[in-house]
Amino acid sequence: QVQLVESGGGSVQAGGSLRLSCAASGDTFSSYRMGWFRQASGKEREGVAGISTGGVSKYYADSVKGRFTISRDNAKNTLYLQMNSLKLEDTAVYYCAAARNPIALLVPSRYNYWGQGTQVTVSS
Repeated sequence: QVQLVESGGGSVQAGGSLRLSCAASGDTFSSYRMGWFRQASGKEREGVAGISTGGVSKYYADSVKGRFTISRDNAKNTLYLQMNSLKLEDTAVYYCAAARNPIALLVPSRYNYWGQGTQVTVSS
């Protein structure tokens, strides 16, 4: 079992940047595929970015490509999401999640463990 705790959310103006972190504890972090998801008010949860166990393979939602970067530090049991050029539509609660499924990609139902979320608010 993996416990996940997100941090780094907050309020930022459009065009600004934030870096989210997700600290993992419990089971072996490096054995899990990891992902970032978000859920805006009144909308379904959507995948933002995912990363393989070793950090080599990364994939992004079209809406964040070129602006967001996912990374992980297995020595520190930590997942990151660097968010640049933030837009109003990036406002949401952001969750990190861990998956045993080798083809979890950005499908929420394929992830086994979730953090509690951190709020990101982008204003004009």
